Amino acid sequence: MIGTPKQLIIKMLELDQDKIYEIKEYKKKRTRNQNSYYWELLNQLSKKLRIAPEELHYELIKKSCPFSEFLVPDEADLRAIEYYEERGKITKNNKLFKIIRVYVGSSKLDTVEMGILLDNLIEECKSQGIETMTPEELAKMRALENLKENKE
Repeated sequence: MIGTPKQLIIKMLELDQDKIYEIKEYKKKRTRNQNSYYWELLNQLSKKLRIAPEELHYELIKKSCPFSEFLVPDEADLRAIEYYEERGKITKNNKLFKIIRVYVGSSKLDTVEMGILLDNLIEECKSQGIETMTPEELAKMRALENLKENKE
């Protein structure tokens, strides 16, 4: 359930008291418009720079997205992690570990985080002479998205 603290308290009193529940702050997920515009611009920039879209996307992820760092055994298979980079190695208790930085992928971003990713892409596009929405057009798109989400 999503709601205000008062709404949640009322709902919580109705829940099965033998179960355990988790409460976390609600964050709006990225919007379809943000995502569509991002991939449209990314493909234009990719063609202009002659860089694969996936490679360009990864570079923007590293520049723009939240991340966490972890120690993993040196021999660990990291195929299941979509966006990460090795940051070095360390020996701890006579065992070798990799230090990896794991980035949040764009599909997991909220609207604010996606806005940062999109803003960084827009700056890259502008530097390459690729036409983008004006700040006013972007503000209008974001305002319409907020209005739509508030109605839902």
